[in-house]
Amino acid sequence: MGGVAAVVLAVDFITKQVALSRLNPGESVEVVGELLRFTLVFNTGAAFSIGSDIPWVFFLIATGVVGYIIVMARRLRSVGWGLALGMILGGACGNLIDRAVRDPAPLHGAVVDWIHLPYWPVFNVADSSIVVGGVLAVVLAFKGINLDGTVESDDSGEHGPEDTSDQQERS
Repeated sequence: MGGVAAVVLAVDFITKQVALSRLNPGESVEVVGELLRFTLVFNTGAAFSIGSDIPWVFFLIATGVVGYIIVMARRLRSVGWGLALGMILGGACGNLIDRAVRDPAPLHGAVVDWIHLPYWPVFNVADSSIVVGGVLAVVLAFKGINLDGTVESDDSGEHGPEDTSDQQERS
């Protein structure tokens, strides 16, 4: 989990720095026609700039998410959950750092967003990682896979770790 989070954090940081060095605020560059553009924006709110007047709330939420994942990591024995939580942790840390240190003020900073798809708010690598990690977490939960790698079953409670060959044969 820690390795995944570190990779996400590094890629997010590097891509934000590249966007800051190559784009002017509000500038939009076509990459793949209208399908993909790079547009530099600064967002103090959440998606769609919701709550942009209360950025400190998002700082607190991100801090809570990071803390919760770190506490839950002690129970982690599932590769799938490690990947999901690592992606969420890395993305949350990437945006948390922006909120902590960027203008307009400490703990009220704007997140650097730069990936622009049609009919979607501008986002960044951290946002993408949070969404993909969240979707993976939902899939794992619906499959009944626990953090410790055991699998919930309707007929007999729990089975062993998620990657046992006995379970793969039943699927």
